[in-house]
Amino acid sequence: MSEPQAPSDFGRVDPDGTVYVTVGDTERSVGQIPDSTPDEAMAFYVRRYENLAAEVGLLEARVAAQAMSPEEARTAIATARTNVMEANAVGDLQALAARLDALSEVLPAQIEARKAQRAEQNAATVAAKEAMVAEAETLAAGEDWRGGVDRFRVLLDEWKALPRVDRATDNELWHRFSSARTQYTRRRKAHFSDLNQRRDTAKAAKEAIIAEAEPLAESTDWGATSAAFRDLMQRWKAAGSARRGEDDALWTRFRGLQDTFFEARTAAQSAVDGEQAENLAAKQALVDQVERDLEGVTDVEAAKATHREFLAKYNEVGHVPRAAMRDLDGRVRAIGDKVSAMEAEEWKRTDPEARKRAEDTVAMFEAQIAKLQADLAAAESKGDARKAKDASRSIETYQSWLDQARATLADFTR
Repeated sequence: MSEPQAPSDFGRVDPDGTVYVTVGDTERSVGQIPDSTPDEAMAFYVRRYENLAAEVGLLEARVAAQAMSPEEARTAIATARTNVMEANAVGDLQALAARLDALSEVLPAQIEARKAQRAEQNAATVAAKEAMVAEAETLAAGEDWRGGVDRFRVLLDEWKALPRVDRATDNELWHRFSSARTQYTRRRKAHFSDLNQRRDTAKAAKEAIIAEAEPLAESTDWGATSAAFRDLMQRWKAAGSARRGEDDALWTRFRGLQDTFFEARTAAQSAVDGEQAENLAAKQALVDQVERDLEGVTDVEAAKATHREFLAKYNEVGHVPRAAMRDLDGRVRAIGDKVSAMEAEEWKRTDPEARKRAEDTVAMFEAQIAKLQADLAAAESKGDARKAKDASRSIETYQSWLDQARATLADFTR
């Protein structure tokens, strides 16, 4: 078996420094490098050939990986073939052209595969839109007046993100989806119109209850007034809800009147409720401790475990004075919100798709560096200082890219 030919075997250098390349049975001039030795002139045009060979190899890899459409690949192959056959370089240009010709032969199969993929994608898109239409029609017939609005908004965004299918099918599905949105919107408006009327009625009823409660707040007839407040509370619940802001304000007024009476009754019955005071101190201590424990914690599971342990202990402690409940409840909610936010951030950081992309990038750069290191070793063994220097520079560049890619991947493993 004969030894493979080196790129320089396909060229020669005249005494005047003119370099020629042989392509098949034809020899042509590729250029001249004055004031250089024949070896230096030949090496310059061989490096050009090697760059062309690397470009062909990259194109082969991209076509094999279907990183471009067959149409894009056909154009790229034609351009590359022209560049090869017209290149001012020394090497086996015919072999590079033959590789490109062979590469063109795989495109028909890729085109058919793309057609099948598009057909599959089209069927998946139709199925997805049909599912959206079915959900929209279910929402339109239901009474989820708050969540339904958000869900329709999400469905609409998802619909817009999907590609179009054939016009007739797409129009028919869109008509059904749009009609469901319109039906839902009309029914929702009618619902809230009726709701607003009922809220106005509830507001008037609650204002009347507050008017009755105002003189009772200063009463010292503990038994009769307690019964009267219980009756007012029953009427309050039966009155329904006013608008949110108004209802909160009305409740604050009514509850303030109740608090005034019942706190006075409590003060009269028991100057100090020792048990509740102890409970308050215990709960405050637990809240203080868990806030310190969670400070600076980045491990989500550890934070969740700490939060669960805190809640178990907190709920074992009995009632606290009414005046202290709001502040305690607010701090407990804030602790829960903090742990929930950490859990959401952890999911975002460990997104498997993003991690896979980062891993693929690191692997690609590691493979390229390994190839360049092999080129460097080969150049050094041949004593080719120029090629060794070029390979070293390329390794440095790819190493910096690899370091950045590894840093990105490390974010998913912390």
